[in-house]
Amino acid sequence: MSALPIAADPTATRISSHCCFCSMQCGIELLPEDNAAGFEIKPSPDFPVATGRLCQKGLNALGHTVHEERLLVPQRRVGSALPGSTWQQTSWEDALDGIASSILSIQEQHGRDAVSVFGGGSLTNEVCYLLGKFTRVALRSKYVDYNGRYCMSSAAAAQMRAFGIDRGMNVPLDDLMMANYIILAGTNIAECQPTMVPYLMAAKKRGAIIVTIDPRPTMTSKLADIHVNLQPGFDSVFVNGLLHVILNENLFDQAYVDAHTTGIEEVRESVRDFSPDTVSGYTGIPKEVIRTIARGFARAETGVVLTARGLEQQINGVEHTLNYINLCLLTGKMGRPGCGFGPVTGQANGQGGREHGQKADQLPGYRMIDDPEARRHVAAVWGIEPEEIPGKGVSAYELFDRILDGEIKAMIVLGSNPLVSSPNNSRVEEALRKLELLVVVDLFETETAAYAHWLLPGSTFLEAEGTLTNLEGRVFHRPRALKTPGEVMEDYKLIAALAERLGRGAYFQYESPEAVFDELSRASAGGKADYGGMSYSRIKEKKGLFWPCPSPDHPGTPRMFENGVYYHPNGRAKLHGITPKKPAETTSSEYPYILTTGRLGNHYLSGTQTRRTAALMKKAPVPVAEIHPSAAEKLLLRPGDRLRLTTRRGTMVIDVKVVQDIHPTTVFVPFHWGGDLAINKLTNDALHPISRMPEFKLCAVRLAREAPP
Repeated sequence: MSALPIAADPTATRISSHCCFCSMQCGIELLPEDNAAGFEIKPSPDFPVATGRLCQKGLNALGHTVHEERLLVPQRRVGSALPGSTWQQTSWEDALDGIASSILSIQEQHGRDAVSVFGGGSLTNEVCYLLGKFTRVALRSKYVDYNGRYCMSSAAAAQMRAFGIDRGMNVPLDDLMMANYIILAGTNIAECQPTMVPYLMAAKKRGAIIVTIDPRPTMTSKLADIHVNLQPGFDSVFVNGLLHVILNENLFDQAYVDAHTTGIEEVRESVRDFSPDTVSGYTGIPKEVIRTIARGFARAETGVVLTARGLEQQINGVEHTLNYINLCLLTGKMGRPGCGFGPVTGQANGQGGREHGQKADQLPGYRMIDDPEARRHVAAVWGIEPEEIPGKGVSAYELFDRILDGEIKAMIVLGSNPLVSSPNNSRVEEALRKLELLVVVDLFETETAAYAHWLLPGSTFLEAEGTLTNLEGRVFHRPRALKTPGEVMEDYKLIAALAERLGRGAYFQYESPEAVFDELSRASAGGKADYGGMSYSRIKEKKGLFWPCPSPDHPGTPRMFENGVYYHPNGRAKLHGITPKKPAETTSSEYPYILTTGRLGNHYLSGTQTRRTAALMKKAPVPVAEIHPSAAEKLLLRPGDRLRLTTRRGTMVIDVKVVQDIHPTTVFVPFHWGGDLAINKLTNDALHPISRMPEFKLCAVRLAREAPP
């Protein structure tokens, strides 16, 4: 950027916003400062989540906003070779006219479904809503999905099956401080949501027991009283052992189970053969540890179970999650202070992003697209006939299958970098090369944008007003802090302008993001994710409202299921008996180790923002593989050596670190890099049959020592 950022309201004495990274969405304030960015970020004392705290990413959130590589004007590709051909700056008028002309031509030749949209989980609720509406009303295509499919889909599917609704965490964060027993499974909160740690520490101060379940010694495990070093893929086996103890020793809450659940006999049958002795044999976890955790959680007056991608990003991720939900339901730890279940959302708006129409099978308000009544309600809000709404499309990764099959010819990507974030990404690269039209809206020329025909500058989190929904289901308002630089257009205006050129502008007449939200509220009213009683004024006044909030006089719902009523037709939660299944790939003599991936505290998602932030890159400039000393010994690893990883999909060489407490069969690699450092070249693209979640978290891998040059 050639100039310092400018406050949206130059007369304001205080510029408030929210961090753009994880699902905590901590409050920030911009203070004028004589530095390269023109401002300094400080934590805000006002927002009730993580009050007065920011992590290292939040403190450095200005870095990418003012980066010299920031896109400021639309660009069009000159030449046919992708990537590698040059970009040419152009006007918005020429860009939008050219894109619309290409879309109309492609649809005339190949049908409306030949054009697709790939969205993101860090966009505002308003932009998420508009992307779903734009696809179905302006493009009239069924093909829309988003990168949250790679994040929350297993947890969402599990909660829908168990509770009849998916609200992410079904308790507010304050409830963690009242929990006497906390199980953290497959989640590294200390690095991924650092400002959530004080809630855990407050619980520990009250005497709470914390259990972490992870194949590696994370920063979070250092907070734990018990760390379970579990091999990836064995969560259902392990939890069946806990449930076996709870049922056989009559530690479950008989009254709660009888009054509020169905399916206990199914669970009894599924855990019959999973005694602690048997489970210990499968997992290597001592039987005494299994019994201690089962008895401790069951006997605790209050308790919370939190899960995350470690167990969810698997082809058995829905089943793993359902089994952890079983723990809460069987012990009656639901719907009261200090009790509940929650998947810890990863992305900034991972919760709101999936509620209002970005998912292939959903309409706003978490309505299912094949529900006739849902179609009637949303069509009435949109001003179209129900039959005009296209049917169900396919999941995010399957969009690339449709490209390779020749059905999809064009794609618009907004707020995502699927070439880095998708599994088996050489297949995604092949698909991107095949597109007749790829439009990318982003802050930078990402790895995905290298294959684009048009590259449009997007607005940052500081330049776009809107609402987001954090990990606990709290909808809050993020004001516009800075003016958009250069010729950057706010995303909601860009979508409306393109719809106008497609001849559908009458359905996208909005004067402000607030007008979009008002329509979103009407579209969601009566749905499971009901924002019908929300407005900007109410959200600002309350500093956030929890959904469901069905009417203007409703206070919102911080804690779900307090009345013991669930969202299934019979009002009961559903227990599920889980029979553990094998992963898509198992180890063999050729591939004897398990590769798993995850995050670092210094980086976020595909690294598009954090890899352009000097302070964060200084701490973690490249990915480093973590292996157990026994693996290093077998490889005859020496100081200065690097590690070659080979799976059935490819090979790569990266730096390596020997870690004492990682599971002996497991190799861990962070996923925040692209190009030759992208671990998703190697990960498995097998999909869960229900959630369509790829199996990022485990595949069979071969290790080899790579001597330095």
